[in-house]
Amino acid sequence: MKRLIFTTFLSLFLLFGYSQEVDEAYVKNNYTKIEEYITMRDGVRLFTSIYIPKNTDQKYPIMLNRTPYTVAPYGTDDVKAYLGNFPEMTKAGYIFVYQDVRGRWMSEGTYENIRPTRSKANGQKIDESTDTYDTIDWLVKNVQHNNGKVGMYGISYPGFYSTASLIGSHPALKAVSPQAPVTDWFIGDDFHHGGALFLMDAFRFMYSFDAPRPKPITNLDGPKGFQLPTKDYYQFFLANPTLSGLKSTYLDHTVKFWDDLAKHSVRDTFWTSRTITEHLGTVKPAVLVVGGLFDAEDTYGAFETYKKIEEHSPKNNSVLVAGPWYHGGWVRAEGDYFGDIRFGEKTSVYYRKEIELPFFEYHLKGKGKFEPAEATIYVTGSNAWKKFQQWPPVEGQQKTLFMTSDGQLRSDANASKEDNIIYHSDPNKPVPFQEGVITDRTREYMVADQRFVANRPDVLVFQTEVLSDDLTIVGPVLANLTVSMTGTDADFVVKLIDVYPDSSTATSARDEKAVMQNYQMLVRGEVLRGKFRDSYSEPKAFVPNEKTPVTVKLPDVAHTFKKGHRLMVQIQHSWFPLVDRNPNQFMDIYQAQAKDFIKNEHRLYFSKDTPSSLTFEVIN
Repeated sequence: MKRLIFTTFLSLFLLFGYSQEVDEAYVKNNYTKIEEYITMRDGVRLFTSIYIPKNTDQKYPIMLNRTPYTVAPYGTDDVKAYLGNFPEMTKAGYIFVYQDVRGRWMSEGTYENIRPTRSKANGQKIDESTDTYDTIDWLVKNVQHNNGKVGMYGISYPGFYSTASLIGSHPALKAVSPQAPVTDWFIGDDFHHGGALFLMDAFRFMYSFDAPRPKPITNLDGPKGFQLPTKDYYQFFLANPTLSGLKSTYLDHTVKFWDDLAKHSVRDTFWTSRTITEHLGTVKPAVLVVGGLFDAEDTYGAFETYKKIEEHSPKNNSVLVAGPWYHGGWVRAEGDYFGDIRFGEKTSVYYRKEIELPFFEYHLKGKGKFEPAEATIYVTGSNAWKKFQQWPPVEGQQKTLFMTSDGQLRSDANASKEDNIIYHSDPNKPVPFQEGVITDRTREYMVADQRFVANRPDVLVFQTEVLSDDLTIVGPVLANLTVSMTGTDADFVVKLIDVYPDSSTATSARDEKAVMQNYQMLVRGEVLRGKFRDSYSEPKAFVPNEKTPVTVKLPDVAHTFKKGHRLMVQIQHSWFPLVDRNPNQFMDIYQAQAKDFIKNEHRLYFSKDTPSSLTFEVIN
């Protein structure tokens, strides 16, 4: 789950051959902090903290960060521990600006989650793009010693505000880096994936984030987080089985967002007006899009933002970077491991030194060179940075593996001995998404060993023979399923897994004594709410016992399944309590009662006429 405030950094970083250690004392000694209310075009004032270098012998670019997570600390005598996206930026020579967005913390106005982009259809006069424009216009005209150029960055929700700055951008805005940006809250980011509600994240995050703010407040006055009354979120959500019940019992103080979810349970104009990539036109600033391959929140957002910029502005100077990172891991860790998985190098340090800082130095100061590949992607498994002319790579070749009734993945479409298999799912005994007692939603679940569910009868397992050569998959993965069921709806969870050999000598990055023999590493998992299989805006019921094609699209991957490993796919119909339960009936789940959750009998088909398969792109 996102943290509302990141006030400390992990440790000292060594780049450029000298110490980059900074702290509050360094910031106080080298910057003058001022606080301003900047007036927007409609008269609303936004609280803004500005850090200006005390060395006034030169002019500096402005580095802007707009956030709903507070610009704390407040007061000109209290300063941040470091400035910019990571400590190395503090000494690089910028004017750093932080702004509470409209309606949050100390800013005036009314807050709206992922505020809709203004359009002729909605007739709005302001949005996050106009607020950014007005802010930049004031900054370049009123902050002393600026060089007239502005850069902008943001991770997650601030990534959304960074993307918004690209719409009708201010002429002074020269370089923007949306990082793990919130992009589409119905299809693939944060609180919905494939139209299914990410229950645990939405509940815990909005419990405090969406609490009403009757007047401007500091972070010291902010709402408190949810306190789990039991020791296990799995049991907590089973004991509170309905979304309406959760609202009335625990979320009465945050009714707006939960009510919006219930009112807009399909992808209607409420969601499309908030999907910032739907509104991107010609993009003028240089853009660096950054994402984590193991980001539990916004993997989809990074790839989708880059693709939409390329689609709408093919001549724009935009590039993509994706590394083996959790949410924000490229600036919050050194990136040499994640969970049990080792990468063999400090991928985050490389990124900060070789890509992000040079990006801003070049575009805002004209300093040095910045000639990156169109896409710089870290391929896990083989553990190496790869540079591509486009993403997905043009050199990719399509490969299809067919599922068989005896649990294999084969190249031969006729390999299955049986036409179908029958199995059952019970929403009252859902498949857990994480092993053990779930006291928290760990970020490490994105790469965790999946053996804890592999033997459940409601989890289907398919795998290749032991690979005789490396197999490198790049780009999105499609699970093309032919199914039937006794119910009228179901969720489809598909997991792509790297199975280590039983002879593996690899050890866990968290425990040197733990040898990872037969480890089932989750490479990518995704869910599709079945009723949205053809359209997110027009859901469709399944006809009981009728063969139906369902395609689950997994967000982009970049992973090598090494020689001696196996590629595995697991298919299941719940992922609890990460994802809310499907009652297995075509209905409005926000109105479902406990009695509505029923068992479902499923069939998965394998014949040449009704195959089930996995399709992806591979490179040598």
